[in-house]
Amino acid sequence: MKLAGIWAFLLLASSASAQVSYDRLLHTDKEPQNWMTYSGNYSGLHYSLLNEITPANAAQLELKWVFQAENTTLKMESTPLVVDGIMYVTEPPNSIVALDAKTGAVFWVYQYTEGPELRTCCGSPNRGLAILGNTLFMGTLDAHLVAVDAKSGTLLWDTRVASPQDGASITEAPLVVKDKVIVGLAGGERAVRGLIAAYSAETGELAWKFNVIPGPGEPGHETWPGDTWQHGGGSSWVSGSYDPDLNLIFWGIGNPSPGLSPELRKGDNLYSDSAIALDADTGKLKWYYQFSPNDGRDWDSIQVPVLGQMDWKGTSRKVIYWANRNGYFYVLDRATGKFLRATPFVKTNWAKGFDKNGRPIPDENAAPSVGGTKVYPGTQGGTNWYSPSFSPRTGLFYVSAWEDYFNIFTGVSATGGGPAQSPGFPRSALPNIVRGPINTWTDTVGHGEVKAINPVTGKEIWAFRMNDMTDAGILTTASDTLFTANREGYFLVFDARNGSLLWRTRLGAQIPAAPITYSVEGKQYVAICAGHALFVFGLRL
Repeated sequence: MKLAGIWAFLLLASSASAQVSYDRLLHTDKEPQNWMTYSGNYSGLHYSLLNEITPANAAQLELKWVFQAENTTLKMESTPLVVDGIMYVTEPPNSIVALDAKTGAVFWVYQYTEGPELRTCCGSPNRGLAILGNTLFMGTLDAHLVAVDAKSGTLLWDTRVASPQDGASITEAPLVVKDKVIVGLAGGERAVRGLIAAYSAETGELAWKFNVIPGPGEPGHETWPGDTWQHGGGSSWVSGSYDPDLNLIFWGIGNPSPGLSPELRKGDNLYSDSAIALDADTGKLKWYYQFSPNDGRDWDSIQVPVLGQMDWKGTSRKVIYWANRNGYFYVLDRATGKFLRATPFVKTNWAKGFDKNGRPIPDENAAPSVGGTKVYPGTQGGTNWYSPSFSPRTGLFYVSAWEDYFNIFTGVSATGGGPAQSPGFPRSALPNIVRGPINTWTDTVGHGEVKAINPVTGKEIWAFRMNDMTDAGILTTASDTLFTANREGYFLVFDARNGSLLWRTRLGAQIPAAPITYSVEGKQYVAICAGHALFVFGLRL
């Protein structure tokens, strides 16, 4: 931990009102000047009521300040929090920085030191924090959950969630509900058995745990042959959502393991590639919906669940909107998980449709073959983990999409031990768990799009095509302004109603993060991480 004395003193003096109660988290709409959860609110909307920046004045945006991360070898994927003029952001691999949200001045830095046993599969990201009271919560790459004093950056407690020797890690921002902090495990590509767990915000003690891959005696265990459940994957690296009226937590679950050998784990492989609803107090499973049973294409369902309300056949219904990696946009009943509708939002050819229960009907023409089969969407899917947005004003759902395909082959001999995974993950570095034929793929070069979907009909309203791909999240506001970015390094502003590009600026690096907005002293700002830095924009004075 590092403290800049004068700034720390000012922070302490100014933070008396910064207690973030559970009631404040329930009513974030009452204080749009702040951004107090990963998605801005419990519903996962990634939407703000701020409206100073509009389609009419977006061209007047200018850079206000930049924070440069100390680590310049790892890209920032963090979504910051802002509470009463203080910004909290994570920089990789596991540091927390408290900043003046108006000027970017650093108040303090907390640096966590990971253990030597790290076996992460996919870089060293950290996607953000949660806050309750005057305490910040962060997951770590060696699968710990830590609590840090928001006033001073002092460590309060440190709880081990899982074993990093097994490949487990935590990269997602935790979710605070009532007096609990909820996190999931990443590490599916390391054959980790996934879980979602809740811990006491005060002490760090375990309150409940839900095994994403069910063991003997647990419902769903019969969908795993033999002992394949022990290393079944089902990881998580994006925060969930919460409905306080139903008292349900909604979470997206990743792919099964081994990822490209579905024949080695014949069955649905619950609860991989699923949306799950858990009781917030007990962790008991209330319902699930599986998007891609027995997935052999690495189509994780780790997208943010977006909670909405819509008229369904003449009845107002609580629903979940879900643009899935498999290329379909889903509407599910929020109380029961009942499948209501699925429509493709990118080109798809792997399913012929859905049965009456919402189970996809595979298209046999899209099965892997020795000569290779062209499958839409590609290995990255129609979208991935990046935050979507829903605007109550426009009534539209916005998603960062990929239009591409891949060729998938079967019959490749597995020469090393360990679960079959995508190319790039050396099998020799994985546990000696399974052997056998694996599927492989070759990617094609496609393009990214920002898409606006009418969730009532499932139809695309507008789309903006990019030259390259995009893996940035989306933010919409009450002025019908949309903010996003792309791999080319552009920060982009659109008219949320018609998709007109209003303004853009290049930040000089890939932007795999979601923008947020907040205000200080009545002035609206927009912040986004790009490369190794955090950029903050506002209107010219």
